[in-house]
Amino acid sequence: MSNTSDTAAERPDERRGGAGSVQSVDRAVSVLELLARLGEAGVTELSEELGVHKSTAFRILGVLENRGLVEQEKERGKYFLGAGVLRLAGAAAIRLDISQEGQPVCRALANGTGETANIAVLDGDAAVNIMQARGAAAVTAYNWLGRRTPLHATASGKVLLAHLPRERRERLASRKLARFTEHTLTSAGDLRAQLTGAFEDGFACSTEELEIGLNAVAAPVRAHDGAVIGAIGVSGPAYRMRRALLPELAERAVEAAADLSRRMGHAG
Repeated sequence: MSNTSDTAAERPDERRGGAGSVQSVDRAVSVLELLARLGEAGVTELSEELGVHKSTAFRILGVLENRGLVEQEKERGKYFLGAGVLRLAGAAAIRLDISQEGQPVCRALANGTGETANIAVLDGDAAVNIMQARGAAAVTAYNWLGRRTPLHATASGKVLLAHLPRERRERLASRKLARFTEHTLTSAGDLRAQLTGAFEDGFACSTEELEIGLNAVAAPVRAHDGAVIGAIGVSGPAYRMRRALLPELAERAVEAAADLSRRMGHAG
């Protein structure tokens, strides 16, 4: 049976969504993987590799080209990976770099404070913890690694939110803010005030806003160009990390953030 025989079956599935949508995504990823392996390829070659009609391959390439993930050599009609792939790879590389470079810094912060130290990065509309180290005084073995936490209710989240572009920051701060405890900030005005403070002071705090009995401080980690790419902080029980001690712990977090930022190439 020729490759053209699947055309009639493909199109209804793609219009209906569901399994057809998943299949389309799978084929798009396959195109990217093929171009990574082959270097460049034409529509005919790609359609044969995928086992689909040329029109299907052309539609997939059109979507990828619109997103900048593939580009076309106009004279020969060959396709190759576009600059959009580099942007995605760069974002992944930054996350890998900060995780690798952050290990000794995170451990030193945990050892110096005795509490749990974490490194978090922005993940859509939340912060995700990519590194954790526990100090000698840490009272629980709770694992924050990989956990997505709300931006408005955590110290790391406030740091990341405070350094977003104004339009995106305002959009996230103005939406409905979920309440986790009686201390959670649910007013956009109150949150904006704390974000301003985080931006100006160079650190943020959270006091029993995500969980009762849990306090935290965090400071921004910068890349070589000064952009904030993460946050490093300390969290611990409120009876030990009392409000009066948070500024002192924040200084430790700021020092750790500066160390990690230097490791990431920031000269400031």
